[in-house]
Amino acid sequence: MTLDTVQNLRSYILTVTRGFFEKNFNENAESMSEFFKAAYSRQLEQYESEDSTEVDGIRRLIVSFRPALSSVLKPSLEFDTLMTMIQMTLKAPWEGAHRRNKKSELKRQGPIMPGGDHSVNVSFYCSICGVEIEVTHEMKKQILSSDEEVELPQHCDRDVIIRITQTSDSQPVEEVVADEPFEPIELLMGHVPADSVEYMTVMSVGIDIGSSTSHLIFSRLTLKREISLFNISNRFVLVNREIIYQSPIIFTPLLDRYTIDIEAVIEFCEEQYRKAGISPEMVETGAVIVTGETAKKKNAEEIVERLSSKSGKFVSAAAGVNLESLLGAMGSGIVAQSGFRQKNILHVDVGGGTSNMSIASRGQVLSTSCINVGGRLLGIDDEFKIWRIDGPTQFVMKELGMNYRIGDTIPEQDVRAIAREYAKTLVEVMRGPATSVIAKELMMADDLDFTIPIDEVSFSGGVAEMIYGNGGNYDDIGKYLAQEIRNQVTGLKLPIVEPENKIRATVIGAGSFSLSVSGSTTFYYDDIDLPITNVPVIPVHLRNEEFDSSWFEEEIRRAFKTFDIVEGNDLVALYFSEQIHHQDRFKVFAKAIEKALPNSVEKKKPIILIFAYDFAKVLGINIRNETTIQNNLLCLDELNLEAGDWIDIGAPLKSTQSFPVTVKSLVFNQNKEYFEVE
Repeated sequence: MTLDTVQNLRSYILTVTRGFFEKNFNENAESMSEFFKAAYSRQLEQYESEDSTEVDGIRRLIVSFRPALSSVLKPSLEFDTLMTMIQMTLKAPWEGAHRRNKKSELKRQGPIMPGGDHSVNVSFYCSICGVEIEVTHEMKKQILSSDEEVELPQHCDRDVIIRITQTSDSQPVEEVVADEPFEPIELLMGHVPADSVEYMTVMSVGIDIGSSTSHLIFSRLTLKREISLFNISNRFVLVNREIIYQSPIIFTPLLDRYTIDIEAVIEFCEEQYRKAGISPEMVETGAVIVTGETAKKKNAEEIVERLSSKSGKFVSAAAGVNLESLLGAMGSGIVAQSGFRQKNILHVDVGGGTSNMSIASRGQVLSTSCINVGGRLLGIDDEFKIWRIDGPTQFVMKELGMNYRIGDTIPEQDVRAIAREYAKTLVEVMRGPATSVIAKELMMADDLDFTIPIDEVSFSGGVAEMIYGNGGNYDDIGKYLAQEIRNQVTGLKLPIVEPENKIRATVIGAGSFSLSVSGSTTFYYDDIDLPITNVPVIPVHLRNEEFDSSWFEEEIRRAFKTFDIVEGNDLVALYFSEQIHHQDRFKVFAKAIEKALPNSVEKKKPIILIFAYDFAKVLGINIRNETTIQNNLLCLDELNLEAGDWIDIGAPLKSTQSFPVTVKSLVFNQNKEYFEVE
């Protein structure tokens, strides 16, 4: 019965999907149906042996539908309509399976005698052969409760006899199993039917200038805004990414060990734009990021600023190890995997100069860190002649009692010893806080937060290609480091999973996941000159229990002082994460803003106010109506920011009132002083 129910539902889903394709996609319907059927079958059969109950089987039908549909249909109104149809189809069977499952768990202790004692057991026997006869519950009830003579069942051509016995101990006829909550189908499918859905596509570029290599990608991003009973946000969120062009991967050109060859990098990028058939005017968003050791070069900031200004309408310049860790995890696909598979995954992007670590849990990045471990930190040719020694390797050599200089030939065993030390250090901080002398020296960020258990480990980056078995020799210690990491991680006793993207993870992250979009209930004056770049975020607390003008003015002044910023001198974004509970406080807020920012008002500097909740428009209107601030005001909402963030703000996307915002880091030339090696 269980298998029949699941198989019948599966067939019905395929029929409904085929009918939908035939109605909406005409000549493509046949191929789409076959492709979907194959993708859906693969998803289901992968776990078929694990699904032993009706609940398990229907759950698999539900969770497998969206990824299978995504293989043939991109996010669109048609996608949402079909998701809603299938959700409605499966909702009743899903809830019914749980009811049937609960009923099957009820523990029965014998037939129920109408009005009788639960300790009495009634059975029917044949007097000829002595066999107990199965009698339906309805017949038992009729026989025992009727006031009239009832014809008894027969066996061996005689009426059966009724045997009444006392059970050894008195127990209830039924033990009711407590209700257990089960997952809503909306959560399992990742879909809530919306009252209003709006889609928007934007062209994005991601440019990664790394310690070892550089490359770029162009992506078409699909953003979706939906308003329903369960989701009243006005934000556009990223729902799909399609890579439309990816450049070759080149070695990052350097003039010397301290200086990036800016002109060579710009020439490479311009050539890739031409090959892709894309002009900067077509690019609406994206990011240029310098990563690893390259961020320490003396002209790193100049190159990202020049590239971002030439690359499109709103392309941000960024650096910083925690941002790189976040983008690497997102771009690898591991964050999405952790959500789909409900796992806690420690992801490590091992590049040329750094290893960027992230803990992804159930679709979210919970913690990031970074350590100076990478394949390009020691450059050697085929004859083991040293052509590059970066600062971290100088330190490791000193700790190992080595003394090599550029131009020396280093024995292979010493190369392996250096790679082994790097790998040991990396695994040390993958297990917990840095404790050894080398690990503490090489750490570039705070330790990871291991408050949740790790289920699996994954790797991306150039070195990761070799960790997973792909060959390559790039005149550095990358292949040795990959071998040593592979040997060392066995000690973690955790499964190693392979991400969707490896060497291109960070550049995909920069092109796809660096973008945030504000809500659409924004307020701004037309004289605001956009884009605005490199704006520090200053959080201001709103304590509703003490919401008065004088307190609020003092709180804003305290926030400026905390960040050593002089009000009216530098452009900042004031960020308010708390809700305002009463409408009458909006006027208090407006007047307090004017009094707390006298220099900004006098100098007509842009005033940027950002809120976590959806009331930027209301507050903007109150500021306009209640104060002398009649220009240079920008109020955005539904953004999640924190102290230490920097943001870029672009012009509204398309014809919406939603603003693109890049949340980033600006960390250049953060190098420790090592002794010189020439």
